[in-house]
Amino acid sequence: MIRRDPHNRISRRTVLRGLGTVVALPWLEAMVGGSVSAAGFGGPTTSPPLRSAFFYVPNGMHMPDWTPSDFGSRFKLTPIIQPLEQYRSKINVLTGLTLNGARALGDGPGDHARSVAAYLTGAHPKKTGGAGIYNGPSVDQVMAHHTGSNTRLPSLEIGMEQSASAGRCDSGYSCVYSSNIAWRTATTPVAKETNPAALFDRLFGSEDDRQNREQAARRRKYRKSILDFVGDQARSLRVELGVADRQKLDEYLDSIRRVEKQIAGTDKLDEPEMDVPDYPRPKGVPRQYAEHMKLLFDVMALALETDSTRILTFMYANAGSNRSYREIGVNRGHHDLSHHGNNAEKQEQISEINQYHMKLFTYFLDKLESISEGDGSLLDNCLIVYGSGIADGNKHAHHELPIMTVGGGGRRFVTGQHLKFDAETPLTNLYLTMLDQAGAPVKSIGDSTGILDQVLRG
Repeated sequence: MIRRDPHNRISRRTVLRGLGTVVALPWLEAMVGGSVSAAGFGGPTTSPPLRSAFFYVPNGMHMPDWTPSDFGSRFKLTPIIQPLEQYRSKINVLTGLTLNGARALGDGPGDHARSVAAYLTGAHPKKTGGAGIYNGPSVDQVMAHHTGSNTRLPSLEIGMEQSASAGRCDSGYSCVYSSNIAWRTATTPVAKETNPAALFDRLFGSEDDRQNREQAARRRKYRKSILDFVGDQARSLRVELGVADRQKLDEYLDSIRRVEKQIAGTDKLDEPEMDVPDYPRPKGVPRQYAEHMKLLFDVMALALETDSTRILTFMYANAGSNRSYREIGVNRGHHDLSHHGNNAEKQEQISEINQYHMKLFTYFLDKLESISEGDGSLLDNCLIVYGSGIADGNKHAHHELPIMTVGGGGRRFVTGQHLKFDAETPLTNLYLTMLDQAGAPVKSIGDSTGILDQVLRG
């Protein structure tokens, strides 16, 4: 569906449609000044929209290898942050933020469950193993409520381990708390998608479930790519674009081609009718942790590139994950190691896990940085929060948290800084600041007390 205004400009909402297939377009020069408003994300379409993403790592961090010793722009990269060296000018390390809702506050043990439940809500979850689940709305869902109508998908919730709907996981806390950082309301968690195939289908499928099933069956039967169903529209659009936009469209279609092939895990079949994938629908979850994560990151990058959504959440694992990382030589469980008792060898292995997570994170940043958008990159138009609701895992500390932001949010936020905040500054103050910049008219979230002026450009 190619929409143009009287000046032959393409609407930001333009999509290519086929049977059960919706392929949104990346940001193109032909869209500049188009008729679709990006209200709440910086005004008209002369500027790309702001995207927000929230990443959660379990079991805290080895804080000596996380926290820089210097403040301001001259801080030295610590071992855990070192993998982001090429993005030094685009990151902020935020020291001093607190998640009070993750503390016991009279409820006894259960820090892991509380740290996940409170991470994006700032609430203190009700201690229950079954009925009466109660937490609070999360920043991503508050943002989606106020701004999600600007995109086809208000938000996407993604992770490496499935969300639970029942059971007890942590000292009397329901597994619902341990496995969900996104909460639509205080009683409604939003489950994660862990399957790259299902996420891919959700991104490129129609809103009609029956049509999606028919389209998937047809692709399997005829061994087709999703792009085979929109080939005519893609060719028609391409001939009307300028040189730069044609190159951008070709790169985007090629990205879909690569992602679909990687997730499908199949060899190339017959030559397609046009330069599009010639393999069937993605078929499942890879066994290898890194491959699984990278495929999810690939689809997440496509979701942001096409403005199919502007809000993402991602969990590396559920609370208290005891996964070992044999692929990097760490054979003991992560949660067990986090209770290190000041054992130097265990602390070193925790740091290795933290560094491994960060190295995988750079893959996602590389994808965003490689996508040009306006006079910068897609990463430049994102604000990504990376961190945990626990600092040192042995102490179950919820102050001086390991929190980082990446991207300048379309030049709204300062970058390249190690910023120190007053003790007990709520983490939710960062979220309130993000909501304000996203155009969500809320006065507070969780235990927030105000805007963090230090992170904003003057």
